[in-house]
Amino acid sequence: MRAPAKLNLTLEVLGRRSDGYHRLRSVMVPVTLYDQITIERADGELRFRSNSAEIDPQDNLVVRALRALELPRYDLDVFLDKRIPIGAGLGGGSSDAAAVLEAAMSGTLGNVGVKDFLGIARRLGSDVPFFLAQTAALVEGTGERVTPLGAPPDWGCTIVRPPITVLTADAYAELDRFPQRERPRPQSATIELAEALQRHDLKRVLDLAQNDFEMPAVRAHSQIGQALELVSAWNGGFAKLTGSGAAVYTLYERPPSETLALPPSFERFDARFLGTPAWRTPSTMKGGR
Repeated sequence: MRAPAKLNLTLEVLGRRSDGYHRLRSVMVPVTLYDQITIERADGELRFRSNSAEIDPQDNLVVRALRALELPRYDLDVFLDKRIPIGAGLGGGSSDAAAVLEAAMSGTLGNVGVKDFLGIARRLGSDVPFFLAQTAALVEGTGERVTPLGAPPDWGCTIVRPPITVLTADAYAELDRFPQRERPRPQSATIELAEALQRHDLKRVLDLAQNDFEMPAVRAHSQIGQALELVSAWNGGFAKLTGSGAAVYTLYERPPSETLALPPSFERFDARFLGTPAWRTPSTMKGGR
């Protein structure tokens, strides 16, 4: 199973709720940078392995998703080939969890019974419902309100990850030091960008792209600012942070012909928006097979 990364073309943080969760508004799009998950039947209990030493084999989103399904049998051998950088704002862990839920919905894990897959996705993480949509989407609330935007345009992207990891909790703590302003939905740049994306209007998308985490991230991590400057200079003045960082990205129909010069410790990934001929609305995902 392939689990794609995502980019946030916008990310508005609209305030903190009384339960501690933040209200968000974002346009997200999956891209062709993948983790690979292999699940096979095996003797005994659930066995999880990964090529990444950063992943706890006992507590990660793949294992949590499998446990949340309450399968009748857990004689599974699971291997995660981790290619999406961790702590980069690319949603790799959430995508891995969604891929497990997709496997359950498709029957790959056998008869799992009647499940509220969307409810499970919400409990696993705020980005997991987005990945179940399998296309670009407008994401609102705390991540549970997902409105698919149809097949995305065939645009390319270059992603640069500086050699740092940003913890989401730390990013929110930094952001919470400053008041978040309310932005009415009808006047939201996110809503405008969603419409521009559906029109395949790249210029307008570039004009409207924004991320509330970007300025705090640059204040806290000089290497994120360095990455933004290098990528922006390479591609016509456009570069944005994705998620809470640390990765930054740029968009294009065709990549610049010039070489993007990066420090040796910076990672570069070239990808495209992920188009799929079939996509589903998460609100239809209550049920089982």
